[in-house]
Amino acid sequence: MLAAAYINVCKHSSTHKALFKYFTVSKCARHFSTTTRDFDPSIREFVSRLAKKQPSFRVASKDVRVLSQPSEFYTNLLNIIRRARRRIFLSSLYIGFSETELINALDDALRNNPGLHLYLNLDYNRSTRPGPSSPILSLLPLLRNHEHRVHISLFRSPKLSATMAKIVPPRFNEGWGTWHAKIYGSDDEVMISGANLNKAYFSNRQDRYLHFTAQPAFADYCFSFLKTVSGFSYRVLATPSGPALHWEDTSVLPWQIQSKAERVLSQFQMNHLLSSTSTTEEQANPSDVVIFPVIQAGQFNIREEEHTLSMLFNHLASRDDSLGQRPVMNLTSGYFGLSKQYQDLILKSNAGCSIIAASPKANGFYGSGGLSGLIPEGYTLLEKRFMSAVRAASRLSDVPDHHNISLEEWERDGWTYHAKGIWLSPSMDSPPVLTLFGSTNLNSRSANLDTELSFVMATSSDDLRRELQEEIQGLHRWAVPWRGGERKVRWRTKAIVALVGGML
Repeated sequence: MLAAAYINVCKHSSTHKALFKYFTVSKCARHFSTTTRDFDPSIREFVSRLAKKQPSFRVASKDVRVLSQPSEFYTNLLNIIRRARRRIFLSSLYIGFSETELINALDDALRNNPGLHLYLNLDYNRSTRPGPSSPILSLLPLLRNHEHRVHISLFRSPKLSATMAKIVPPRFNEGWGTWHAKIYGSDDEVMISGANLNKAYFSNRQDRYLHFTAQPAFADYCFSFLKTVSGFSYRVLATPSGPALHWEDTSVLPWQIQSKAERVLSQFQMNHLLSSTSTTEEQANPSDVVIFPVIQAGQFNIREEEHTLSMLFNHLASRDDSLGQRPVMNLTSGYFGLSKQYQDLILKSNAGCSIIAASPKANGFYGSGGLSGLIPEGYTLLEKRFMSAVRAASRLSDVPDHHNISLEEWERDGWTYHAKGIWLSPSMDSPPVLTLFGSTNLNSRSANLDTELSFVMATSSDDLRRELQEEIQGLHRWAVPWRGGERKVRWRTKAIVALVGGML
């Protein structure tokens, strides 16, 4: 009783705010130290340390599904929408103009459930491209049919100032940052992916997809995150002449939200970190999965993903390998342009690393007109530079092993590649015990420009570990040794990368 009363006082006292934070976070860390003993020794200490820094959610592995195909993702998405009774919350870079079936599914769900609300978080620039196929126009029927139950928020990166926004052509304004979180949920279930709401992502664009059911706390976190971001986003309204954008916060201009976004998102994470203790303790039977959300929003000075990966690599470097086991990491990105910090972490680590990148033909910009058509070649240049650094560090290998670094490229006829994430295994012969998944591409753009939400998941479940292993194997099925060293990069591509490399 006294302890509870003391915590309550500290919560509301600026004088004791720091002490409250120390008290509750330390308590959370001590509790986690007693609930991580079932995790593999290779990650046990890391998980305990991460619990001091990030919010966490305990989950039973029976409530986690790892999907592998775009068609599964789409079918699952439609089913999530059809099961909704209270809320549907969807976050994506954009929703395609021609996604009639998806829009109809949302419309039907709203018609069949009078108490249901729909929340959509999308990127401002991608959603408001001019022309008859502007994505925002496809949402107008939902707004008109269910005016007070459809809530659409468009996030605008403040990196592009009001003056620059008038100069930069619409096709290129995303270069200054986007809303990039991919969350698809309703009621108490959530699907996390890197995929967008567009036909290619439902058919022949490979990504990752993890589905969590019966998780009210985790679903509430994802929903609250989207609601928080909507507080510094445009709201879309329906008018007789079409959609209209409304900026509700009169205290700050849309291109000057940096301070507000940093403050609000930091407080959001701290609140959930502090609540992790009680959420974890309320579970009578500790679960065999723990999930840590990490926000990366470099333009708002929030770099949780970078800090988390630094912690992970430092943990791996400090491990005692006297037993002969060395961890092995699998890493993939559809847009492989590792930030300098991530390159250094990989090159200086003692863990083997097997990397999959998209081949030029599997790059989403392959065959595009104008400057966009040079983007796959730009990634070839970045890959060449990375492989030169690998060679200089004497870490180059054609095949993955417990120390060296290998690079493969994913190519499947008629498909493009958009998967991203990390898997960590205790040794070459064991399935993963930890994975990073979500929206991040693990590149400079994700680190500094886009607003990302990703998740670290650790598990002791043999079944879930096998699913993660099968996920990696499925991606490697279409991977071949990297051939970028044989490709020529034109001088104009080199010049463009020198100018805008951080936007790739």
